[in-house]
Amino acid sequence: MEFVATCPKGFEKLLAEELASLGAPQVRQLRGQVAFGGELADAYRACLWSRLASRILLVLARVSARDADALYEGVRSVDWSEHLAEGATFVIDSHGTNDNLRNTQFVALRSKDAISDQLFSARGMRPVVNTDAPDVTIDVRLQRDRATISIDLTGEPLFHRGYDSRAARKVAPLRADYAAMVLAAGRWYRNVRHGAPVLCALWAGQGAVLVEAAGEALDRAPGLLRARWGFEGWAGHDADAWDELLEEADRRADAGAANKLALYAADTRAGAEAACRGALRAAGLDCELTFVPAAEALDAARAAGDDALVTCDLSWIGADELASEAAALTTLSAAAGQNVAALVRDSSCDAALKRDPDAVFDVISGREPAYVRCFDAVEGEPAPEPTCVALAGGEKASVLVPASDQFAARLAKVAKLRAKWARREDVSCYRVYDADLPDYAVAIELYQGVDGRGRWLQVSEYAAPKEVDPDLARRRLMDVLAIAPRVMGVDPANVNLRVRTRARGGSQYSDEGSVASNEAQVKGEFSRIRGQRADQRNRRKPSLTDLPAGAHLIDEGGLTFEVNFSARLDCGIFLDHRDTRAEVREMMKKTLGSKRFLNLFAYTGTATCYAADGGAKHTTTVDLSRPSLDWARRNMARNGFTGAEHEFVQADVIQWVQEQRHTKNRWDLVFCDVPTFSNSQRMKKSSWDVQRDHTELIIGVSRVLTRNGCAIFSCNLRNFKPDEEALAKAGVVLEDITASTIPEDFKRNQKIHHAYIVRRG
Repeated sequence: MEFVATCPKGFEKLLAEELASLGAPQVRQLRGQVAFGGELADAYRACLWSRLASRILLVLARVSARDADALYEGVRSVDWSEHLAEGATFVIDSHGTNDNLRNTQFVALRSKDAISDQLFSARGMRPVVNTDAPDVTIDVRLQRDRATISIDLTGEPLFHRGYDSRAARKVAPLRADYAAMVLAAGRWYRNVRHGAPVLCALWAGQGAVLVEAAGEALDRAPGLLRARWGFEGWAGHDADAWDELLEEADRRADAGAANKLALYAADTRAGAEAACRGALRAAGLDCELTFVPAAEALDAARAAGDDALVTCDLSWIGADELASEAAALTTLSAAAGQNVAALVRDSSCDAALKRDPDAVFDVISGREPAYVRCFDAVEGEPAPEPTCVALAGGEKASVLVPASDQFAARLAKVAKLRAKWARREDVSCYRVYDADLPDYAVAIELYQGVDGRGRWLQVSEYAAPKEVDPDLARRRLMDVLAIAPRVMGVDPANVNLRVRTRARGGSQYSDEGSVASNEAQVKGEFSRIRGQRADQRNRRKPSLTDLPAGAHLIDEGGLTFEVNFSARLDCGIFLDHRDTRAEVREMMKKTLGSKRFLNLFAYTGTATCYAADGGAKHTTTVDLSRPSLDWARRNMARNGFTGAEHEFVQADVIQWVQEQRHTKNRWDLVFCDVPTFSNSQRMKKSSWDVQRDHTELIIGVSRVLTRNGCAIFSCNLRNFKPDEEALAKAGVVLEDITASTIPEDFKRNQKIHHAYIVRRG
C-alpha cells in the first residue's frame, strides 16, 4: 500500500525521521508531506504515534485532472464499493487547483458526482454526503494536471489531541504539532533515551510543549485520547490490526509511567500556570510540574547538563511588540550555552544566545513566517557571558548589539543636557534624542504627568534604509527599548513604541483613516448595544473631564492636556508645535475686534486651548474625526473653556472652508496644521496631497479671514515648497516663520515642520 503523511511547511525532514523511527518503510520526503509504503498496520501505527503529521492518507489512485470531465472519469474508475459500505456516508476534502479547475468546491462536487454515479449504477442507490460527521473522508489533491485520490484515515487532524482546551484561552495557544516539532528539532528524543530528561519551557503558554514532552518521556502514544478515527467507517478497516496496536500502546504507557521526568515551566502571562497544569491533567499525565520564574527554571536546566532541553516559544509576540520581545530575549540570554530550541519570528535570539544556531527550520506560525532555531550545548565549553552596557550608578543593561554602548552613552549625555534646559524653560514634555547616532535612528520623547504623576517615554522609529539588515535594525531597536527607560528613570511598562513608515495618509491621521471601518464595526454591534440601553440609562453620563482608559494628563504652557499612548499612533499632542501654540496665544492676545479663532485639522484641539487662553471670545474647531473632536472637547473643558461660544464641527475641512467662503462667517486668527496626505473615504474629494492641493486651501483660508486677520499654515512634508506665484496672483501674502517655530529640542531636525503667516494682500 502507498500512504502519505501531510504536515505543515518545514516539518518534512523531522516527520520523515519520525516515520522511519516508527518502522515505516520506503519513506520519501516531499513538499508539505512525507510518503511511505508498507501494510495497513504501518499507517495505523503512524496515526497512533505520530506527533508531527497532520493526516495519514491511503492513496487509491492518481488520475488525470486536465479538466472536469477527465477528473470525473478518473474518480469514477476507482472501485468505491471496496471503500464505502452500504449506508455509509462520505465527504470530499478537496485541495489545490489548476488552470481548468480553479475552484476547490467545484472539484469536490465533480468528485462527489463520480462516486455517487458509480455506486448508483452498482447498487441502485446513491450514498449520502455528510459534511459534519462522515463515515469516510475522501481526499482529492490536485497538482498540475494530475489528481491524487486517497482515503483520510485520521478524520480530525492528528494535532487535535483531545487535551487542548478552547473554553478560555487567556494566553496564546501553541498547536500540539508545533510544540512537538520544537521538541523534535531540539532532539528531545535524545534526552528521553538518557533516562532522566529535564525540560525547561520558557513561555509555556497553555502547556502543549509540556504535554508533548511528558508524553514522549512516559512513552504515551499521542493518539490514545482520540475517541474517533477516520478509518473506523471505512470498508477496508482492519479492526484486529488496530486492536493489536492499541494493546501494545497501553502496555507501553503502563511501563512508561515509571520513567523519570522533570518539567520546569516559566511564563509571566496571567492564566499560564493554570492552563499548563490543566493541560497535563486533561492529557492524563501524572507528572510533577515545577512552575517558577525563568531564572530558576534555567538554573535547574543548567544543573542537569546535557540531559536538559530549554524550549522557548516567542511566536505569540507580534511583529510590532518590540518591547515584549526585548524583555523576552533578555530572559532567554541566560540560557546561553545550553541546549535550546526556540520558535521565533526572526534571528534576534542568535544575538541573545551569543552564537549561530546549529539548525534552523523555516515554518509558518499563524500566517507569518517563523523559525525554529536550535542551539546545541558544547560539552566542556563555558557559557558565553551576555553582552552588557554600563549605565550610571554602576548599573548594567543586557543588549543584543555590542555597539549599543555608544547609544547608551549618547543618550545619557543628551538627556542630562536636555533636562537642564527643560527645567530652565519650565517644559515638562520634550524630545530627548533625535537620531543623534545614524545607526540608532529613533526619536525619544519624555512626557511627565501633572504634579509629577507618572513619566512616559515615546520611542518613534524612523524607517531604516533598504541597505540596512532588517534583523540588525530590529535588534538595535530592542536595545534602545532596554536602555532608554533605565537611562531616563522610566518604568519599562511606560515605554511606548511607534514605528513610523511612509504610510499614505500622513502621520497625524494614520489611525484615523480607519474611522469608516470603526463605524461599520459599531453598526455591526448595534443589536447588542440596543439590548443594553436599559442598563445604560441608569448609569452616570460621563463628564467631559473624565479621563478615558489609558489616558494621562500633562502640562504645557500652563494648560492641561490629555495624552494616550495606547489608543493611536500619535499620543494627542505634537511637541514640535509647542512654540507655534505659544505664538497662537500671543497673537490672540493682540487681536482686536471680534477675537474669533478657527482651528482647521484641529486633531485634539490643543491650539484651540491656547487661543482660548489668549482671550478668544469665540472658537471654532473643525476636524473630520469624531474621536478627535471629542478629545478636543475634553481638553477645552479641563482648562475651563466650555459654553456655546466654543463650537466643534465634524466636517471635511477642504469642503467646509469652501462653503464658509460663501457665508458671512469670518475669523480673526486661523491655525491650519494640515496632514501630508489623506484619502479618507469620508472626504468629498478622492484624496488630499499637501504639495498638490495647498494653494486652493490657503486661498480659501485667506478668504475667511477678517480684513486685518491672519492665519498660521503649517505642514510636516520635509520638502514642501509653497506655490508663491499662484498665491500672489490670488492676493495672498505668505511669510515664512518656520525658523522661529522650531523648539530647542527639535533643532536637530529643521524640517520637522514648515510654518507660514497667511494674510490677505
